Amino acid sequence: MLEDRSALFMDRDGTLIVDYGYLGDPEKVELLPGVKEALTLLHQKHWMFFLLSNQSGVNRGFFTMKEVEVVNQRMVDLIGLGNNFFTEIRCAVGTPEAPCPYRKPSPKFILECLEKYRLNPKKCWMIGDRTTDVETGHNANINSILLTQEKLGTCTCPCCANFMEAYKVMTEQ
Repeated sequence: MLEDRSALFMDRDGTLIVDYGYLGDPEKVELLPGVKEALTLLHQKHWMFFLLSNQSGVNRGFFTMKEVEVVNQRMVDLIGLGNNFFTEIRCAVGTPEAPCPYRKPSPKFILECLEKYRLNPKKCWMIGDRTTDVETGHNANINSILLTQEKLGTCTCPCCANFMEAYKVMTEQ
């Protein structure tokens, strides 16, 4: 039997926090507008949260996996919903030239979580600021939202300017 809970799979840079390129410094972590408020509202509705982030800077030697974890912890601290806010976090360290099995747009992580937590794909969302994020959701057969300041005519999913707008889309269904 599938769980009735909704779940949100999220990209990190450009979705939850300001995208500074290859980020290894926790002092630069800055939540994007509406993220804390929307996630708090979804948390109150008992949604499950998963983080899926491509972090090729590790394999490129820009920073270590430990630094990625410290940046993630700073983000979790700023969100303020506790250390166990994310059910699972997956950082794919492969590069586009040498991808790892979890590098977006691979749906591997989402598919594993759908099975492990017995999630209903119809109640799951992938949100991100790049087409690879949307493709990841589509490849896993879940709903997707693209965060963008531009309305794209070719987008096959909802396009939202910020996280609060995305919250409204996700909760209207």
